Amino acid sequence: MTRRLDALRRALLLGACALLASGSALAQEAPDALVKRVSQEVTQIVKTDAKVRAGDQARIREVVESRLLPHFDFSRMTALAMGRHWARATPEQKARLADEFRSLLVRTYSSTLTQYRDQSIDYKPLRADAAATEVTVRTEVVRPGQSPVQIDYGMAKGANGWKAYDVIVGGVSLVTNYRDEFNEQIRSGGIDALVAALVARNKGGGAK
Repeated sequence: MTRRLDALRRALLLGACALLASGSALAQEAPDALVKRVSQEVTQIVKTDAKVRAGDQARIREVVESRLLPHFDFSRMTALAMGRHWARATPEQKARLADEFRSLLVRTYSSTLTQYRDQSIDYKPLRADAAATEVTVRTEVVRPGQSPVQIDYGMAKGANGWKAYDVIVGGVSLVTNYRDEFNEQIRSGGIDALVAALVARNKGGGAK
């Protein structure tokens, strides 16, 4: 299962950068228009930024932190990954879990960002009511010499515009995969044990 999860998480990088955005004006865009427009900017960064191309982890982390992660709803993602255990967590545990889950994704994205310089994205028509506040933005990542990968984004509209709460690669959900791992950790040691395991992993003491 570890290899399968690692492969899935690496695959997320093929299309995760499509969530890049900057400026409050983008919050008013339709979610599919936002994904399509801003993905080109982050692709340009990966292709042309000398420090990113050289593998400068500080610069890569800066790009991930400033350009990508502000457009994820980490509280909702963590709640979905926790499943039924989320309701049992204290407010302090919820805050710690969301912070550590965010850090985990920063590490995952930062470690593999430069591997995906030659991808192109095919954007599928958005099938949603104009008044919808939750939609799925569907894309297909085209990889030279390989089969395309379908990457979809579960997105919700809030006070700060559209944010992603799940990424689905080839029909497999990011939060569902983490849920399996989180539930196993909670069963063996409780919620605090999960927090401790995420802290250790984010300090480099465990696999991504």
